[in-house]
Amino acid sequence: MVAIAVALSLASCSSPPPKSLVTPLPTVTKPPMPTKPALSKEPVRGVWLTTVSRLDWPPINSVNASPANRIHQQQQALTDKLDKLKSLGINTVFFQVKPDGTALWRSSILPWSDMLTGRIGEDPGYDPLKFMLDEAHKRGMKVHAWFNPYRVSTNVKPSTVNALNNTLALQPASVFVLHRDWIRTASDRFVLDPGIPAARDWITSIVAEVVSHYPIDGVQFDDYFYTETPGSTLNDSATFRQYGQGFASKADWRRNNTLLLIEQVSRTIKQLNPNVEFGVSPAGVWRNLSHDAAGSDTRGAAAYDEAYADTRRWVQMGLLDYIAPQLYWPFARQAARYDVLAHWWADVVKPTHTRLYIGVALYKIGEASKSEPDWTVNGGVPELQKQLDLNESLPQINGTILFRENYLNQPQTQDAVNYLRSRWGD
Repeated sequence: MVAIAVALSLASCSSPPPKSLVTPLPTVTKPPMPTKPALSKEPVRGVWLTTVSRLDWPPINSVNASPANRIHQQQQALTDKLDKLKSLGINTVFFQVKPDGTALWRSSILPWSDMLTGRIGEDPGYDPLKFMLDEAHKRGMKVHAWFNPYRVSTNVKPSTVNALNNTLALQPASVFVLHRDWIRTASDRFVLDPGIPAARDWITSIVAEVVSHYPIDGVQFDDYFYTETPGSTLNDSATFRQYGQGFASKADWRRNNTLLLIEQVSRTIKQLNPNVEFGVSPAGVWRNLSHDAAGSDTRGAAAYDEAYADTRRWVQMGLLDYIAPQLYWPFARQAARYDVLAHWWADVVKPTHTRLYIGVALYKIGEASKSEPDWTVNGGVPELQKQLDLNESLPQINGTILFRENYLNQPQTQDAVNYLRSRWGD
């Protein structure tokens, strides 16, 4: 998730915005939705708990322990984290259950995550999602299962290729070996090609498996839809030739592919369990005003053009229960002011039933930055306070989510953590 934040660090603001022929998308008829459940009046006070590369959990040193010690260490670490989050007033954990092409639940579609044991497909001896749900719900906290939809691996090293190929004998094997024709490289990672309808169906089936078998409170997709870097672009030319008829540009076709996934997943969740919320946490800038009359008064990389995610349209179509844009900049960052973007998103959701939670850059607090010095002033507390005050002052903003959990344990954030405890805690 932080990768797009880096992309949105506005380092490339001086370059011209990407050109895109904006043509009307085909009309999408949405099926009738079940009646929505009564909403909790309590605002979301959330945190993202990341498992990719073991950034927040599980503990790195647990992986090489004996099976019994590994299970104990991982479960103890998780309950310790939940106890701390509870004391801070956090009421919702966004738990990364699909960091790549592997699972942190007992899946019949994906192999077990190597984040747990060091080896893809090895049974960790317990079900981390079930454990998280049991322990969080016991503490009165909600859990949203957070999925990275398209990422298959975090790198393309020979050792990674070997590990993925070695899953062929497993049940289930990796999508890397079962559907090699769906796999592309982008941003120096293996990813699924979002333009392939069967790949979108497969992602939907993964979400359906979790919604059907676990008492989760929500499903969240992060901002990794189309992810590219200049030196590692996604080669989907053949896919475009096969499926892109009727679109004036590949960009429009890509955005429609992302829309189709969101619509399909939204419909599937509501058919399986209308009480499970569906949300997306996109990059903070939809489009810039200089590039689109409906855009925000910002100057940064835009999700519409960079990730081919027309997030504003999804809100307008009623496909999301909530949207959680990552507003990872301070009030003083002129190219992407926090308050400008918060007000812009509030206006987007205002005429809809989509709730708005704001993603806040806990990871920047206490970190020196020439372009964003406010994060180090008085331990970052004044900036954090301004952001939370604004969130609570706008009726359209229904909560705040901190990125990410382990930064609550870092020395540079402790003034801010104490402030959060005094503001949100018991």
